[in-house]
Amino acid sequence: MWPRVAVIILNWNGLQDTLDCLGSLGSVDYPEYDVLVVDNGSGDGSPAAIRAGYPDVALWENPRNLGFTGGNNVGIRRALERGADYVLLLNNDTCVAPNFLRELVAAAEADPEIGAAGPTIYYHVAPDVIWSAGGIVDWRQGDIRMRGTDEKDAGQFGSAPQEVDFITGCAMLLKRAALERVGGLDERFFAYYEESEWCLRARRAGWRVVHVPAARIWHKIDPDRRSASALVHYYMTRNRLLFLRLAGAGLRAWGHTLLVEYLRTLISWSVKPRWRHKGPQRRAMVQAITDFYRGRFNQMEGM
Repeated sequence: MWPRVAVIILNWNGLQDTLDCLGSLGSVDYPEYDVLVVDNGSGDGSPAAIRAGYPDVALWENPRNLGFTGGNNVGIRRALERGADYVLLLNNDTCVAPNFLRELVAAAEADPEIGAAGPTIYYHVAPDVIWSAGGIVDWRQGDIRMRGTDEKDAGQFGSAPQEVDFITGCAMLLKRAALERVGGLDERFFAYYEESEWCLRARRAGWRVVHVPAARIWHKIDPDRRSASALVHYYMTRNRLLFLRLAGAGLRAWGHTLLVEYLRTLISWSVKPRWRHKGPQRRAMVQAITDFYRGRFNQMEGM
């Protein structure tokens, strides 16, 4: 008997990506899965179009944007209520290999201590170039990083599942028992760093987190566009600090983050002429640090 998997796709004004993702899932060869699209208060007509194009797909509409954390938590709760054995969080801007879900479930079922599993994720525009093969927490610098980013896949991660510090929320297969023990995503993050914090909680509770090289998906991510976004920079700055606090990081990690990186970056963006265009990011960074110390979390005010 195959474990039942609930695939949760979060949509927020991303209709075409979501339709493409649903189309990709249609080729999946795993026999026991269903799909739940959680719409986060979209204003682009997404719910009606999804219902028209995929009438058999379950759709839940949130009245407003609850962020990555809040929107996915709604889906997780509904999936567990319906008896899912696993919950797969899947970004709407992805396309998947037909066997990816079978490979993820097989890895998770092979070891009762595995609480979360993630695939190899490639760039959609460069199908053989890796974006993420799981992630590592650098406790000396107080930050996280993906394994394999921008490397051409030459089999360097082998074929067997490998334990990692975290897997990206772009594609996370979560075991029911782990969710019941650890809980859902921390909604204070709203977006970014939430998956790293969840994986840290899970690992500290005794669960293993693994990257499954044989499971493959492709992500329509544009790193340059994301790094230029003041809003993304706000969440990445604030949430890194929240992650360090929740993780109980040491003084070295805090010192490197606040002094070596944040302070140096702010000074550079303020005084060097070549960084004058970084004004929106600089203001976002200052607001992020201020909001962290004032305890302002979840969604950025005004958004």
